[in-house]
Amino acid sequence: MLQKILITGGAGFVGSHVADELLERGYKVRVLDNLSPQVHGDSGERPEYLSDDVELVVGDIRDERIVRRALKGVDAVYHFAAAVGVGQSMYRIAEYTSINGGGTAVLLEALAERPVERLIVASSMSIYGEGLYRGPDGEQVEGRERPLSQLRVRDWEVRDEAGRPLIPIPTPETKRPALPSVYAMNKFQQERLCLTVARAYNIEAVGLRFFNIYGPRQALSNPYTGVLAIFASRFLNGQPPMINEDGLQQRDFVNVKDIANACRLALEVPEAADHVFNIGSGRHFTIRQIADKMAAALDCEDIAPEITGCYRMGDIRNCFADISLARKVLGYSPKVALDKGLRELAQWLEGRTAIDRVAEASRELAARGLTV
Repeated sequence: MLQKILITGGAGFVGSHVADELLERGYKVRVLDNLSPQVHGDSGERPEYLSDDVELVVGDIRDERIVRRALKGVDAVYHFAAAVGVGQSMYRIAEYTSINGGGTAVLLEALAERPVERLIVASSMSIYGEGLYRGPDGEQVEGRERPLSQLRVRDWEVRDEAGRPLIPIPTPETKRPALPSVYAMNKFQQERLCLTVARAYNIEAVGLRFFNIYGPRQALSNPYTGVLAIFASRFLNGQPPMINEDGLQQRDFVNVKDIANACRLALEVPEAADHVFNIGSGRHFTIRQIADKMAAALDCEDIAPEITGCYRMGDIRNCFADISLARKVLGYSPKVALDKGLRELAQWLEGRTAIDRVAEASRELAARGLTV
């Protein structure tokens, strides 16, 4: 029986919620985290939300000595440690590739010498690029990357070769990866490295492709984190949320509590081994709708979003989850409706301070030619 679990990157947003879920079920939890200033601030202190029952090991996932120390006595591993964010990945290329690819390799070399029973890796919907679509004649087609010539004239829709607009539909795990950003490449590499090496060393592996996660404990001062945390940071500072393109791009937003539940199921369900699963809400909204809902939850409806009319390199138009495989195999069933989840997020935000670095990040991307 699994007893002690290691979560790499476990002091962060998702990892800390997974730790809580596991502790409630009687597991012992150890966390390895570098307490990155971009995520945790400059204090370098243990996050106040991290349970006292969690054993924290502070260190870099690329440090072989620290990784081996963290693995001692562990029965299973969640690999969440990663540099996160599409925009920043497009210019901090070496750093992202080192942390995400190199860090995973260090972990896997240690596991090759001392295998655990199960390895669960955090993958991402970003690996799909554009999601699945339906054409004018009803056939399913994979969305293709939009040409820059089209984006420069502010034509945002995904079109077929004849120029006809395609209709987005839920994306299943069978869609081929497209990898439109450095971050997407990193996450696909992490996923495939873990499943490939785990199989060779008789470790049960599970890949979880997370969609857009939101909830308490998100890093409010990180301009490359989830879109809802970015919007919250802007609203808390009395500034309008900045929305790229026309704001009608569609995404699947899933509450972190549902994510934590899916992660536990990935550990406990025997049939999950050697599979990858979409973990989302099974619903989709436009980014404009999300901004409006966040404004309502924070009582900031007088602050209208700023539609930039710009495209950011690495972004996609539409992608939302088909979660039927996770429902069938894991027994996963998302419970937190978006409006309820946003109200809970708004309560957590009361009295909190967010350093608004969104405009600064936008200028950085524009100066590097990464917006159109």
